[in-house]
Amino acid sequence: MRIKYSLSLLFSLFLCTIHAQPKVNTQNGLVTGYTKDGLHIFKGIPFAAPPLGPLRWKAPQEPSKWLGDLNCTAFSASPMQRDPKPFACWTEEFIAPPSPLSEDCLYLNIWTKPNNKKKPVVVWIYGGGFNSGSASCAVYDGKYYAQNDIVFVSINYRVNIFGFFSHPSLTAESNGKGAANFGLLDQLQALKWVQKNIATFGGDPSNVAIMGQSAGSFSVHALVASPLAKGLFTKAIAHSGGLMGTNRGVNLATAEANGTKLADQLGIQTIEELRTLPTADLLEKVNKFNPPYTPVMDNYFLPLDIKSHYSSGSHNNVKVLTGWVTGDGKLFGNTQIPPDDFKKQLDQNYPGKKDALLKYFPADNPEMAAHSNAKLRRLSFGAIPAILWAQYNKAPVYIYEFDHVPVPKPDFPDYGAFHTADMPFAFHSLDTWNRPWRDSDLQMEKMMSQYWINFIKTGNPNGKGLTPWKPYDIKNKSVMELKLGGKEVKGLFAKEVELIVGG
Repeated sequence: MRIKYSLSLLFSLFLCTIHAQPKVNTQNGLVTGYTKDGLHIFKGIPFAAPPLGPLRWKAPQEPSKWLGDLNCTAFSASPMQRDPKPFACWTEEFIAPPSPLSEDCLYLNIWTKPNNKKKPVVVWIYGGGFNSGSASCAVYDGKYYAQNDIVFVSINYRVNIFGFFSHPSLTAESNGKGAANFGLLDQLQALKWVQKNIATFGGDPSNVAIMGQSAGSFSVHALVASPLAKGLFTKAIAHSGGLMGTNRGVNLATAEANGTKLADQLGIQTIEELRTLPTADLLEKVNKFNPPYTPVMDNYFLPLDIKSHYSSGSHNNVKVLTGWVTGDGKLFGNTQIPPDDFKKQLDQNYPGKKDALLKYFPADNPEMAAHSNAKLRRLSFGAIPAILWAQYNKAPVYIYEFDHVPVPKPDFPDYGAFHTADMPFAFHSLDTWNRPWRDSDLQMEKMMSQYWINFIKTGNPNGKGLTPWKPYDIKNKSVMELKLGGKEVKGLFAKEVELIVGG
């Protein structure tokens, strides 16, 4: 029997049925995955050329085509980063595997159910402060979404010095186009790959959601803002963090100055010399200076003023689900602060608003000051970007606050509802997280993941058996308090946000 290779979904499904291992023909060549739990799983599919040697600090290039079958049954190397290991509340389930690590990391992974349905797609973007992270963290398992007829895609992108380095020579080299934000450009390249190839895995390229947490949430904000990402997705999910109303993001001049200072401290004069440094050596050397790695407002990938860009409606107007975790306020360490210092902080950061803010952030004693400090951090990091986005977006925006405390782990500190604790509940991946789960945790997992699945499929989280969730609007300002059963709260933090960002 002769088989003519085609990109059609029908042919790909046919290939999957006649081979012991599923095989799909992408535009670059044939990939072989494996079957588990009734799903077809592909790991380590290249979506860009390895960014090595002369491609270090360049926009991602198209991957080369290959002959024969490419074995895609194991995760690729994680992006180059400091030695990944558990710390504080983040146990090993939330951390990249310790090895392999490499600049050659631009690969993606796919979970899909083999049937004739044209399925919605979700593309997962990990967090890690733009310094670390990996698509292969245990809790980022795509099994449950795939079992519910969603094609789940997780991607790697460059981080730290390899993903967010700027220098005047790079700007000149690229004529200002793709001179920074290499990690974000990696994400863009992966989304382009999805548009070209996901139909052969059963996915609908016209029904794609992007989803990220922490730095991944900042990335989602950046992709929604970027004119380069227009038409690549129809929905966005952002967990904890965003570019509006925060100090995240720097202008290109500042980023270039940081890069110049770094090169000077290393005693290296040219980009060519920097590109020849071995990967591990470069990472070790830059840690002595370690400039901030963050999205750059370069007027190419990102506009110069994110808030004005959103408020003018120039961003990609897609349906949105976004929110934060009650523990986000403790993300940056101890919140203890003397009352007088907290008041001085309000004076410095919000001139003329101190007395009004103290009504919502009281600091009459050390305990109150610590609580108000944590609340202010939580709002600045999570609530302000979410609420501003809702105010500027024409399409519906559903906002949540995650307030479920996972069961404590034996002989381990109780960190409460900590930053990132929401992700296994959203993914329905508690089985990958080693804790003695209670029925209440499993109920929370079922509820939250169903909201997310509904939104990925339709752009609306509501469904049978779930507490109604209204989109945020100027009248009701509804926020879903995500705890057992769910609870709608009208006007949550609305006055505080208005006071902080208004006027």
